[in-house]
Amino acid sequence: MPSSREYLNFILEQLSGLQDINYKPMMGEFLIYYRDKLVGGIYDNRLLVKPVKSALSYLPRAEYSLPYEGAKEMLLVDNVDDKAFLTGLFEAMYDDLPMPKMKQR
Repeated sequence: MPSSREYLNFILEQLSGLQDINYKPMMGEFLIYYRDKLVGGIYDNRLLVKPVKSALSYLPRAEYSLPYEGAKEMLLVDNVDDKAFLTGLFEAMYDDLPMPKMKQR
């Protein structure tokens, strides 16, 4: 089931305290970027983030979930109603996320 624009807009509003939040549509889902680093995405109207060390510390009881069949497991963020919590999570994760790969021409 593809994710809805309404859920995307809700998550973007929750993250509105952060500068440089972007998204890319991807096969009915949405990849979420913070300052050009891929943090996670919205899959089946669920916010999933990469299981980096800081995210595991910030979400000690988070469940692992597959965004789609054949993908690597990610952490399910179930506290999306708390704007300060989400903002803190993304800020905490930033340094642990890999730099984007340069595109070759």
